[in-house]
Amino acid sequence: MPIRLVDRNPVVPADQLIANMVPPTMFDDVSFASYIPDPAEPTQAEAVAKAEEFAGKVGKIRSGGKRGLFGKKTQATGAGLYLDGGFGVGKTHLLASIYHATPEPKAFGTFVELTHVVGALGFTKALEEFSNHSVLCIDEFELDDPGDTMLVSRLLTELSGRGVSIVATSNTLPGQLGEGRFAAQDFLREIKKLGSIFEAVRVDGPDYRHRDLPPAPDPLSDEDLTAVAERIENASLDDFDELVKHLSTLHPSRYGKLIEGVEQVFVSGVHAAPDQSVALRIVVLADRLYDAGTPVTVSGAKLDELFTEEMLQGGYRKKYLRATSRLLALSRFASV
Repeated sequence: MPIRLVDRNPVVPADQLIANMVPPTMFDDVSFASYIPDPAEPTQAEAVAKAEEFAGKVGKIRSGGKRGLFGKKTQATGAGLYLDGGFGVGKTHLLASIYHATPEPKAFGTFVELTHVVGALGFTKALEEFSNHSVLCIDEFELDDPGDTMLVSRLLTELSGRGVSIVATSNTLPGQLGEGRFAAQDFLREIKKLGSIFEAVRVDGPDYRHRDLPPAPDPLSDEDLTAVAERIENASLDDFDELVKHLSTLHPSRYGKLIEGVEQVFVSGVHAAPDQSVALRIVVLADRLYDAGTPVTVSGAKLDELFTEEMLQGGYRKKYLRATSRLLALSRFASV
């Protein structure tokens, strides 16, 4: 009998939130050496060199610091690196490589997970907990609302001042964060402050997930979908509308826990997201499925029809394209 994700209500205790901030298991063994730059994309080799150089700085900053008057040591400011580029060019690979190459304590999480940790612990407690870290690695850095802009700007500025190095990945340059999603001009000072923390490094190239691969498989019929799900151990099977309704009851930081232990996800009756709030929840779920390497099989609409043309022309275009790319990749490795 397949698992129903809608019957799960995962909770992560507050005292475990930071301890759980580690790279997804698919990035357990990555390194700078295992990133193979595309010879046709010189920015990739340059990004590897910059990332490796940054990792070397991190340990020196935490163990160093300048001596002022009377020989008193002052804490050096943390380094900052921002890996900007399209989806599927290996930014998360480099981010995880930095994490593996830097000293403990350290943390790795998505932007959504970071904001959840701060909300759960409170700003002061989160600042205190992160302040002893050598590095904070933030994947999928986006600013989707003014509250996040102010919160993250303050947190990262204070952490940097306390010697915590910060590295982030995104599809949007620091000075353009928030564009098209809220009144960015009202928060320009905060956004510029964020940009000043980082050295931006561009990573160009085609999406590696679709190099020399056939098109994604067509959706199954509802009957075939159920039959396949029933013969795969630890598979989940949910109706699309019921699943997205359930997602609305969970904080996005819990989506990873939601799919824990699931070998393959089956969703029936897939159709285009009815609105932006549903679409953004699908984006986070797609990211967590990709992190876990969990194959996806559906009935109904194709996975590249989840986001309407209107959505793809809006401010979240890059998020939707990334989610589509990841879901299509996962669908190719599904058992049918």
